[in-house]
Amino acid sequence: MIKPTRLFKEFFNSEKAGGLLIIFCTIISLLIANSSMGNAYHNFWQMPFAGHNIEYWVNDGLMTVFFLLIGLELEREVYKGELSNYKNAMLPVFGAIGGMIVPAAFFLFFNYGTETQAGAGIPMATDIAFALGVLSLLGNKVPTSLKIFLTALAVIDDIGAILVIAFFYSKTISLVNLLLALGIFGSLLIMNRLKIRNLVPYLIGGVAMWYFMLNSGVHATIAGILLAFAIPFGNGKPQSSSYILQHFLHKPVAFFIVPIFVLANTAIVLKGSIANLFTLDYSIGIAAGLLLGKPVGIFLLSVIAVKSGIGKMPKDLNWKSIFGAGILGGIGFTMSIFITLLAFDNVEIVNKAKLAILISSLVAGVLGYLMLQFILRHKAKN
Repeated sequence: MIKPTRLFKEFFNSEKAGGLLIIFCTIISLLIANSSMGNAYHNFWQMPFAGHNIEYWVNDGLMTVFFLLIGLELEREVYKGELSNYKNAMLPVFGAIGGMIVPAAFFLFFNYGTETQAGAGIPMATDIAFALGVLSLLGNKVPTSLKIFLTALAVIDDIGAILVIAFFYSKTISLVNLLLALGIFGSLLIMNRLKIRNLVPYLIGGVAMWYFMLNSGVHATIAGILLAFAIPFGNGKPQSSSYILQHFLHKPVAFFIVPIFVLANTAIVLKGSIANLFTLDYSIGIAAGLLLGKPVGIFLLSVIAVKSGIGKMPKDLNWKSIFGAGILGGIGFTMSIFITLLAFDNVEIVNKAKLAILISSLVAGVLGYLMLQFILRHKAKN
């Protein structure tokens, strides 16, 4: 197994702390939304600003920076990290594929042919910050290989979710704006090939690409991923452009952008019985996808990768640990909520879907923690 780099350790540490902050922000947001200040809190996020409301700019603006960081992390994994070695890469790649396809199939089993079938993408992604936050609670007992596996898997299926957004959740396409956005992306790639290392022209070009992508009908956050792969990686050392930007973005994303997203999107008014929530096809589909589809899909495809010889199991991991990580993969949260906002227009469905995501992610976090704690404790005794 590849030794974790300093940048990976930074990423892991910022994400695990950010995960704990997410939990705190969710609780605060739910408490305020269901208090006497609920209306004022909701109205704040709906307040008009520059032609849209604040919530819109959080979801389409700030979250682009979140996806930029995800893209930079994937770029690092491909060039120097877990994904730079074919057999090492295939285990989390296959796990991520299983963790996308099987949860979507579970959702469609309950929702195919209904008005909510567009929500199939909701249980596909893993919340990196939340999942690593739970994993960090287990302390030093967690093998480095398991941290890397879960991080790589979460990054890959977030990229998969982004592709789903691009292909299935984009609005009517404006070809002119899309071509302008792609033209800027092509120019940035040329700058990369010309070995221009200064970050300023890339960031200016990235903002322009985001603007045209926003007006193209393709979701604007895709610009964040494209910009990440245009920024020069070089040798990946601290002097490289990619390293400098990723290092700079860690804390703002973990401690500002994602918490703001959570506060803006978890202002859910809790009405009616929780039991009734899970009589709805889309809520059942979300819960089944996250709690059953994720661990089953991740585990089965990981087994196929190793047994076929395509992938390699790290020496300090076993199948129980992989299944435990698969359960943590069921923490959808940020990405699942993000896709919910794109999949559904009905406010009531959106709010109930968010609640189903919150509950399912909480259950996945608790179950994953308990199972891994038991596995690691048993392994330590032996």
